[in-house]
Amino acid sequence: MKLQGKNALITGGGTGIGLGIARALASEGCQVAITGRRADVLREAAAGSSPPLLHHDCNVAERDSVNELFAWASEALGPIDILVNSAGTNIKTRTMSAMTPEQWDMVMDINATGAYNTMHAVLPQMRERQDGLIVNISSISGKRATALGGVAYSASKFAMAALGTAVANEDGKNGIRVTTVYPGEVNTPILDNRPNPVSDEHKAAILQMDDIGGLIVAIAALPPRAHVPELIVKPTHQEYM
Repeated sequence: MKLQGKNALITGGGTGIGLGIARALASEGCQVAITGRRADVLREAAAGSSPPLLHHDCNVAERDSVNELFAWASEALGPIDILVNSAGTNIKTRTMSAMTPEQWDMVMDINATGAYNTMHAVLPQMRERQDGLIVNISSISGKRATALGGVAYSASKFAMAALGTAVANEDGKNGIRVTTVYPGEVNTPILDNRPNPVSDEHKAAILQMDDIGGLIVAIAALPPRAHVPELIVKPTHQEYM
């Protein structure tokens, strides 16, 4: 039980990468809470996990909702030792000419501003304790903009990565570590927003939601003096970019 006594909060924790990370952390002794916009999905995910997970619905794009989440977490969990920002979305219209300004706003609000909102909420308590780990789940699209990710998604993931790097530089002196993870293709519900349907064969060949969890456990189990700034993980057959 490498992480016994630690408390973790996972955004986007009801499905996909976030749920895989939540289960991996819980299996190593963490007390874990998952959050997302859909209360029914969270309840099902929490009840179907072993050990069970705590849960609370939240829209990370809305600052008041995030503040309410952290007020709840302080009572239900206690101090947050590990924050994982895994909430994310994409749209089917991925070109500049096809997407609308409203779609741009929605993707940026969830992927980039959502990460800012949760980090803004958790950093004061981490600074007070001089300890804490934040893991931001970006994307290979946050390393290089491609048509596969699309304009809005790539921009949001670049923003998320820059946010994590800047905060790590600023708050490293306060014992706070920020890791940005850049996954390649992962078989999660976000694939439903691809412009073209993804085959079952393709889904089976790419990364699975549980593949990321072990990496996050390894990072979280490192001593406070060790910082992993960024990490790329991709399917074996996928080209780097």
